[in-house]
Amino acid sequence: MEPEQDGGGTEAQAKDVCLRLLTDRARSRHELETRLAKKGFSAAIATAVLDRLAAAKLVDDAAFAEQWVHSRHTYAGKGKNALSRELREKGVSPEHSVAALDQIEPEDERERAIELVRKKCRTVSLPDSADPDARAERDKVVRRLVGMLARRGYSQGMAFAVVKEQLDELGAETEDFDGERYG
Repeated sequence: MEPEQDGGGTEAQAKDVCLRLLTDRARSRHELETRLAKKGFSAAIATAVLDRLAAAKLVDDAAFAEQWVHSRHTYAGKGKNALSRELREKGVSPEHSVAALDQIEPEDERERAIELVRKKCRTVSLPDSADPDARAERDKVVRRLVGMLARRGYSQGMAFAVVKEQLDELGAETEDFDGERYG
């Protein structure tokens, strides 16, 4: 048995904590360092364990970032802005983040935004254009849809363009749209 150093536990215990965390999902080095620190492991033990795990290719921030971006864009519908923020929160370096985010082509991001708006439009009732309150109701729908995309990390310009395009396809009156009004 290894002697405890600086309180918190041994390298073997720290390695076990990391391996348990890695069985759930891939994690960044920063996430693992933070968890080890919360459990009271010394910085020296954490560094030694994480260096060994990195040498064994079990901790790789570049691979983590690519997997995270692919998964969150594909399954959670996140845009580049939200993904960049998430990677930053997870302690991924800007170089790894940029490389991972570059795998999302602008057209792929736009297509994902269109899918999200189409899905949401199935549950939103568009007002009848003959209704005198139609414009106010339509504006409310636009704000909701643009807001939904903005919360998922899509740029305001893209969000507005996608919403306008999809409402046009659904037959909503959009000639009087003014993107500034919804921002």
